[in-house]
Amino acid sequence: MKISLDGHYGYRRLIVSSIPSIAMILVGSVYSVVDGLFVSNFVGTTAFAALNVIWPAVMLVGALGLMVGTGGSALIGKTMGEGDRERASVIFSMLVKFVIVLSVVFMVPMLLLMEPLARLLGASGEMVHQCVIYGSICTIGLPAFMLQMAFQSFYMAAEKPQLGTTMSIVCAVTNMALDALFILVFGWGLAGAAAASMVACAVGGFYPLWYFSSRRNTSSLRMIWAGRPSCTAVGGRYADSSPRRSLLGFERAPLVQACGNGLSEYVGNISFNILAICYNLQLLRMMGENGVAAYSIILYYGYMCAAVFFGYNIAVTPIIGFNYGAGDRAELRSLLRRSLTVLLVFGGVMTVLAEIFAEPAARLFVGYDPELTALSAHAFRLSMLSFVIAGVNLFFSAWFTGLNNGKVSAVLSFVRNLVLELGFVFLLPALLGPDGIWLAVDAADLVCLILGIGLVLKYRRQYGY
Repeated sequence: MKISLDGHYGYRRLIVSSIPSIAMILVGSVYSVVDGLFVSNFVGTTAFAALNVIWPAVMLVGALGLMVGTGGSALIGKTMGEGDRERASVIFSMLVKFVIVLSVVFMVPMLLLMEPLARLLGASGEMVHQCVIYGSICTIGLPAFMLQMAFQSFYMAAEKPQLGTTMSIVCAVTNMALDALFILVFGWGLAGAAAASMVACAVGGFYPLWYFSSRRNTSSLRMIWAGRPSCTAVGGRYADSSPRRSLLGFERAPLVQACGNGLSEYVGNISFNILAICYNLQLLRMMGENGVAAYSIILYYGYMCAAVFFGYNIAVTPIIGFNYGAGDRAELRSLLRRSLTVLLVFGGVMTVLAEIFAEPAARLFVGYDPELTALSAHAFRLSMLSFVIAGVNLFFSAWFTGLNNGKVSAVLSFVRNLVLELGFVFLLPALLGPDGIWLAVDAADLVCLILGIGLVLKYRRQYGY
């Protein structure tokens, strides 16, 4: 089944078209949660805290794949909307190869710096050893991990989002089965959790690489390994369209534009991980390992809820790009209005569910410790209040990414995640005590909502929506 980018998108078509991408991200978040469950319950609190201390550092590099994929899908969608599908495949191929090069470039320095990095992030004693084990294995798997993140966005641009859903399910089953085998049967501890995750990433990163290169490919995009990457199709052959190339034969313009488009997603992701580092440092200082464990639970469930928003944005970004490229301003207005409505409803439902099920969710991870369970449930209820409007804020950034305006999109992500929330992480605890840490995200989302509405109104005339 193919989902076309063109045509009118009413509420039903928007939701149906986004379901595969939502399911893809949601399933991916579920198997991250399973990793945490295995480590917390069968390896120990120290290993669980270590996993969550070092993981943000790995994600700072891994998120480059998300940046290229998200920004590239908007550029590919725009190119397809302009009627040049061959050119879209050329751009797609360059971006995939660029992700592979990036992953290799960062792998060696990360491995060499893993121990000092763990200490810099606040780890000490046995936690340093656990951080190095987990972080090193994940770093070795960077090529697969970054490709998997990039392809999450490319599936929708290729009009094959259901392939992404299938791959997420396969990766989830692989990861969970290997978690059980490596941790429970082989007794590999935290190393087993890391190995299980990276094998699953290898499936999610390398299978689509083969698929888009093979004759079985029935999508709108194809992987071009040989030939002249800076060419467009003319009469069934390729003609040189730009003499400007960067190192390794890549074109500068599409690489810069794709990375610029996706900068907001990267800024949002690295800001999230920088925030996680700052949260961990604050929590280690104020509450010790229990605080980090409680925050880890919030992250796991928060990401499961945010997966709905991320999945929706991955689906709608190339659609926005397509209609922007096609010059259909009426459809852009419709996409904006309907998307905001859908995301407000989604956010309201998730907030209510989070408030109701906070304690059972905490008990699932740390039910063996009543004090930690109570702390986690309390923190969960405070932090999840923001989900009413969080989806709208994330969509504002995706909206400008789809319009190929990476600068505004990046500003929104940077201000929300790094300026506002980081500021509130240090300010609110001084005013409100420990609860201020959990309320920081709520305060940041409220202020960012006002900024996002202002920017959407400011650029309304320029883009004609």
